[in-house]
Amino acid sequence: PMLRILGLLACPLLWGTPLLAQQDGEQPVGQEEDVLVITPTGSPTMAIDLPWSLETVGGEQFSQRNHRTLPSALADLPGVMVQKTSHGQASPYIRGFTGFQNLALIDGVRLNNSAFRSGPNQYWGTIDPFTVERLELVKGPASVRWGSDSLGGTLNVITRSPYAWEQGVGGAIEYRWADAENTNQGRLEVSATNGSSTGVLLGFSSKDFGDLRGGKEVGLQPGTGYDEQDADFKLEHFLEDGGRWTLVHQRVRQNDVPRTHKTIFGTNWEGLSNGSDLNRSLDQERDLTYAQFQSEDALGLFDTSTTSISLHRQAEERDRIKANGSQQFQGFEVNTVGMFQHFSKQSALGHWTMGADFYLDSVSSFLDKGSSQTAADDIQGPVADDASYLTSGIFVQDQIALSERMNLSLGMRLAHARVDANEVRDPVTNTQISIKDDWTAVLGSARVNYALSGESATLFGGISQGFRAPNLSDLTRFDSSRSDEFEIPAPGLDPENSMSFELGIKHESKRSSAQAALFYTDIADGIVRVPTGNTNADGDAEITKANVGDGHIFGIELSGVLALADDFQIFGNLTWMEGKQNTYPTSAPVVVEENIDRLMPLTLMAGTRWDAPASSLWIEFLIRAAAKADRLNTRDEADDTRIPDGGTPAYITAQLSTGYQLSDDLTLNLGLNNITNEDYRIHGSGLNQAGRNLYFGLRWSF
Repeated sequence: PMLRILGLLACPLLWGTPLLAQQDGEQPVGQEEDVLVITPTGSPTMAIDLPWSLETVGGEQFSQRNHRTLPSALADLPGVMVQKTSHGQASPYIRGFTGFQNLALIDGVRLNNSAFRSGPNQYWGTIDPFTVERLELVKGPASVRWGSDSLGGTLNVITRSPYAWEQGVGGAIEYRWADAENTNQGRLEVSATNGSSTGVLLGFSSKDFGDLRGGKEVGLQPGTGYDEQDADFKLEHFLEDGGRWTLVHQRVRQNDVPRTHKTIFGTNWEGLSNGSDLNRSLDQERDLTYAQFQSEDALGLFDTSTTSISLHRQAEERDRIKANGSQQFQGFEVNTVGMFQHFSKQSALGHWTMGADFYLDSVSSFLDKGSSQTAADDIQGPVADDASYLTSGIFVQDQIALSERMNLSLGMRLAHARVDANEVRDPVTNTQISIKDDWTAVLGSARVNYALSGESATLFGGISQGFRAPNLSDLTRFDSSRSDEFEIPAPGLDPENSMSFELGIKHESKRSSAQAALFYTDIADGIVRVPTGNTNADGDAEITKANVGDGHIFGIELSGVLALADDFQIFGNLTWMEGKQNTYPTSAPVVVEENIDRLMPLTLMAGTRWDAPASSLWIEFLIRAAAKADRLNTRDEADDTRIPDGGTPAYITAQLSTGYQLSDDLTLNLGLNNITNEDYRIHGSGLNQAGRNLYFGLRWSF
């Protein structure tokens, strides 16, 4: 089936899928005119003029394609595989990297903190999709611009701004429902403006995610549902001289999010086994407040200036009931003070962007085992207690016009990180120790853009360094890991680094757009989990971390869209990659080269879209497919609650969706996912995707 679909798509894939996947109003999903991207350089620039692989997703796609969470909106992009540990824990693998090896930003403010777990984690899912104006994804390392953690890619979430500038007061009520996903989501928002200078947007979201129903064989997957309540506020004030003040607050509360595969409710599909816990669920909280000031003619020296100050609180608590009925609570809280100052200036030597950033985490954690609590259990929770972690840096980047057709982008960063963890549990002596360390690195990037023919096609490519300092989770985690594994602290780690080489081509015209990229990422001193040979009291294999993960990832991405008529287009994308990394498959200190963790299989998405002439009706048909994910490593093969024996089966699914503007104030979206009711899961996930899933959404604006 994969070969048949590839044959059918061979022609359109020569033109590719949307270079920019954002859609706006009547503009088709997959093709967007004049979208300006800000994340790589800090200045609004046409994507075709930037020497990076870029993707954007518009906020409308969440309702049109039934993307329930923010990570799921990235699943249709080339080079991205969205693994789902549970219904509420989705983590994008971007060019082979996931978890804290990818960086998330909210309007330029770091979401990542030092307690983020390695491997797939849930934190990107704490961003409310109702607040999203668009997503900008820079694939490959962007550490020169944004600092530590940006190895696989950097996602910048651009949040929605106040509206109703003409009428003074406006708002909307939105409702989304889905059948197999058992989902009810509601949103109330109000926007008020004062003339043309000041605007406010205030929103509340409530979400009930019931137990997920799989395909025709699996059916209902019990113990998968949870609920969420969110609130957000945004104030923008424009000055006469072109400056702007922005004040934002976001509040997210996710309640009892189950990690189902670890429990007796795990899905027995394709020979998978259940976990043994009676319950394992997480409460997740996030509060972000930031103030930003953007000005022109800053200090008489720079064209623009952006100043940001932020307070970010992220907390989680896990409730675990073991098979013997004993209950355990653990959790942590991270409070982050963040600041950045960015400047830009156009000069005879190019367009300069420069700045500095500073983020300081204050971390507390706990472990409560009830009557079985020991003095050692009081030392720390899943990460060190009474700890701080500093990430800072200064950077400069210059875009130089070498000729009318060629532009060179050069960048450099001085990066620094420091950890001071006062309460760490020594796994050997069960006594309290402390960890203090710091790391400094100089990073560089050199990228080129060359126009082949006017403004319709460009070659791009270059070399970029990625950098990630060991965080608090690497150094001090004392917690369960994968199936039947328990992770212990690993002091003394060094940063992991990458060097990415990329060559690609972009094309844009009135009828088509395309992007193709060939990339190779060299990994040095990769931090990987390795077994110690010991087991804990629960019989779990003890693991720690070490800088033994040298390796590489190589891949090809093709994407594009072709308009066959003014009202009809075809689009699609394809990803293939392979990767190897050194590890210790056993406790013996013998290095073995294996496939990288949860390697993305050959994957494609293709579709057609019709927009009725002179009306607000559109219809879209999508096919998503992936080959069998059977390039496993030792830890993949042992993960028998998530990955079936021999690998995750191939799948093909189809989706039909439509939308109609019922009136100036009322919009309807309707669709059917997984039309054939297939049972399937994304590689490495802890549960199956939804079966045949009818969904609809209504938005009433006032």
